[in-house]
Amino acid sequence: MSALEENITRIHIDDKEYVLVGTAHVSKASAEQVKAVIEEERPDSVCVELDEQRFQSIQDGDRWKNTDIFEVIKNKKATLLLVNLAISSFQRRMAKQFGIQAGQEMIQGIESAEEVGAELVLADRNIQITFSRIWGNIGFGGKMKLLLSIFYGIFSNDKISEEELEKMKSQDMLDGMLQDLTDNFPKLKKPLIDERDQYLAQKIKDAPGEKIVAILGAAHVPGIKEEIHKEHDLKKLKQRPPKSKVPKIIGWSIPVLIVSIILYTFFSNPAAGTQQTISWVLWNGSFSALGAAAALAHPLAIVSAFIMAPITSLNPLIAAGWFAGIVQAYFRRPNVADFETLSDDVTSVKGFWNNKVTRILLVVVLANIGSSLGTFIGGADVIRLFLENL
Repeated sequence: MSALEENITRIHIDDKEYVLVGTAHVSKASAEQVKAVIEEERPDSVCVELDEQRFQSIQDGDRWKNTDIFEVIKNKKATLLLVNLAISSFQRRMAKQFGIQAGQEMIQGIESAEEVGAELVLADRNIQITFSRIWGNIGFGGKMKLLLSIFYGIFSNDKISEEELEKMKSQDMLDGMLQDLTDNFPKLKKPLIDERDQYLAQKIKDAPGEKIVAILGAAHVPGIKEEIHKEHDLKKLKQRPPKSKVPKIIGWSIPVLIVSIILYTFFSNPAAGTQQTISWVLWNGSFSALGAAAALAHPLAIVSAFIMAPITSLNPLIAAGWFAGIVQAYFRRPNVADFETLSDDVTSVKGFWNNKVTRILLVVVLANIGSSLGTFIGGADVIRLFLENL
């Protein structure tokens, strides 16, 4: 097999030829091979494993400058943005180690498609839809393990050799980070790998022309080889999962139970009711404030978390972290330089905490986590005091 044919799969269906190029998402050799294949094949279409959002982020390197951090918080997207930055940081750190640009093979695919006059096809599903379908397929424990896995990937200082990197062509970066989770949570594999295989296969199959080159993370090649012979409903694959009513029921049941217990205790034993109220306020406020402090929040943001947590814990529609984040953003508003250095800052733990943008996101997330812990501990203490005073 020639060097050019390595990692290449050719499929013929009717009068069309599909050339699948399996790549590592942080590999100089992959980018070079993409260029060579497209120049050699001169296809009618080039499909890349990108959605519109990721394509625009490649095209517009200054996109962060236009981010309104207040809108991010108000639209409840702080956690999503933090996770996206976390994954980006893992790829950028790997790319930095080898002196190349993260996703260089996709950038090369875009440039080479233009050079040979091929039509560019963005073949991947919107990443937010993929995350929402992942989020809907795992329980609370799975969500925690997922976040821990992602953040472990960021903060780990392990380095790999170029040879090991080439071996990673059997999986893309995101899939590799989540491999352990897919073993423990089989449901995760469906939205992360299987559904995207189907989506990518259909987009590649529908690409115009008689010869199509597809640039893919190699983990998807085996699945696409199978799925490209089938028909898939893209509209169905793009649907967000229906929201379960269980979290909403639990979310309202806990505050109703806590308020009912405190009110009942107040009527029967005012002193015990006062003690319950103080316990609820201290546990909620302290843990939320501790979370904000761990993010090195502004003192008033920490105070805001302490004050708002006991109140927001009784209303599932609002969260203490949002208030703390808004206060943090008001007193430590990010400037243009923070957005310009964001992509580099997220490659290190120090950068995550030093950059004003990620600092705000950390304040939101950690204050909310603290408030959640305070709700369970404070709620348990309220119930304990209620039982002691029956």
